[in-house]
Amino acid sequence: MLKEGHIRIPAGCAISGIMNKKGEVTSGQEIIKSIAVMHDRSNGLGGGFAAYGIYPEFKNHYALHLFFDDKKVKQETEFLLNKFFSIDLAETIPIRKINAIKNVPLIWRYFVKPKIKEMALHETESEFVVNFIMRINSEVEGAYVFSSGKNMGTFKGVGFPEDIGEFFRLDEYKAYSWTAHGRFPTNTPGWWGGAHPFSLLDWTIVHNGEISSYDANRRYLEMYGYKCTLQTDTEAITYIFDLLLRKFGIPLESAINIVAAPFWSKISRMNPDEQKLFKALRVVFSSLLINGPFSIILGSKNGFMALNDRLKLRSLVAAQKGDNLYIASEESAIREICKNPDKSWAPKGGEPVICLLDGKESLYEFDQVDENEFEHHSVAL
Repeated sequence: MLKEGHIRIPAGCAISGIMNKKGEVTSGQEIIKSIAVMHDRSNGLGGGFAAYGIYPEFKNHYALHLFFDDKKVKQETEFLLNKFFSIDLAETIPIRKINAIKNVPLIWRYFVKPKIKEMALHETESEFVVNFIMRINSEVEGAYVFSSGKNMGTFKGVGFPEDIGEFFRLDEYKAYSWTAHGRFPTNTPGWWGGAHPFSLLDWTIVHNGEISSYDANRRYLEMYGYKCTLQTDTEAITYIFDLLLRKFGIPLESAINIVAAPFWSKISRMNPDEQKLFKALRVVFSSLLINGPFSIILGSKNGFMALNDRLKLRSLVAAQKGDNLYIASEESAIREICKNPDKSWAPKGGEPVICLLDGKESLYEFDQVDENEFEHHSVAL
């Protein structure tokens, strides 16, 4: 039998996304059908989903989803949770037992609000939550926070994505935005925490590809308090967008031109003002350039953005039907749930596809930015 690491499928992994820009919700059945078409891109070592709008009754709470190895580590984590948060509901995440999913950890969710008195001076609420998550995931062995946003959640594990969807009973959830991932790990183990999506606050990333810039990206992120504990490039991509969009307050267009920067040869042909901007972005944020083949979907509560690398070394297809936008690694995954789209296309390398909820102007609603912290990154963006 071939084991992980003995065979390499460079184009492996599958991503899919559905969003309704009016905010109308649908069950998880459609996204499960879409990702299931790309079954052969996975190998059963990871599958997962992100869903936005699923917890309207707790829309002002952070919904923390956690894996625990055992009851002892669960108690240790809950002690810390109670110290820093008010917990309004704690419960197991409902599952459906199926033969395909084995070695299941304890899976719980907590709807919480930060205790303001525990926040450090000048610390924003989102930064407080991020710092707590980094502490749990790096210091509490056997506990892992795999989802932490408001009115959204990620659901993932070891298995094919369609089996993970059935296991988590996603047909019983309704969301206005869904993303999905089928994993074919090549460099890191297949385990529950290592499945996609990777999530932080409202951000989620599903990723097909393999980036060679992981170490440079990781070292830069760690200067700002991020702890890359999972040894996977997708975790770093999630933190890069959180750093640029939330922490630094950089516009999405500029963030895209940092992670998928135009080649120097292209910059040299731009007009002087454009050259000044793009040179500044490449120099100041050179360590956040994502090198290597990738296609990603970045999800947030306000919408999502799909992007692939500058050379388009990973496939990405988009389609539109009415108020719905569809993204997938293969057109067949879109046609499975949308037989006759109004429009379909293959985005160019480095060309984003952005879908926002009506009335929203950005993927992120900004916290107050610490101007002193951002001062040495000041670029005329």
